[in-house]
Amino acid sequence: MKVESLAIPDVKLVTPARFGDDRGFFSETYNAAQFKAAGITADFVQDNHSLSAPTGTVRGLHFQAPPFAQSKLVRVLRGAILDVAVDVRSGSPTYGKWVSAELSATNGVQIFVPRGFLHGFVTREPDTEIAYKVDNYYSKECDGAVVWNDPTLAIDWGLPTSAATLSDKDAQAQPFAAFKTPF
Repeated sequence: MKVESLAIPDVKLVTPARFGDDRGFFSETYNAAQFKAAGITADFVQDNHSLSAPTGTVRGLHFQAPPFAQSKLVRVLRGAILDVAVDVRSGSPTYGKWVSAELSATNGVQIFVPRGFLHGFVTREPDTEIAYKVDNYYSKECDGAVVWNDPTLAIDWGLPTSAATLSDKDAQAQPFAAFKTPF
């Protein structure tokens, strides 16, 4: 398993080894001991699975506020996404900065997003399926969002606003300037 830090070092790309033959491949996508050895100490308690039918589906930028803040380990089961994490930790030298990575069923790359980050993704292919582990349970009362295309953040989604498919919640999310970080 290869673990590498992105430009914001607490966000990590995890690339599990794949062992393939003419039948397909096998990959161990999570091993607690290997993750801890790589400095990822999240104790995952819940697995989530989502399907986004149209290309250009945007989910995010989401967060769970304390006491239900969540770290996430995200991977793609089918299709491809651009995954984005925005640092919103108080006092962080990278506050308001973002990193992104291409994740796909083909490349097998996963991203670890720690607590204190906004998280979102855009689908690059139709019928994209995502699986992700979280280290805390979902709480509707602690759920929040910042608008995905906020000009202050200037995230390069590789997608014009007019081509995005959004939920009502994401379309009505608060601007970054109104966001008061709970982290």
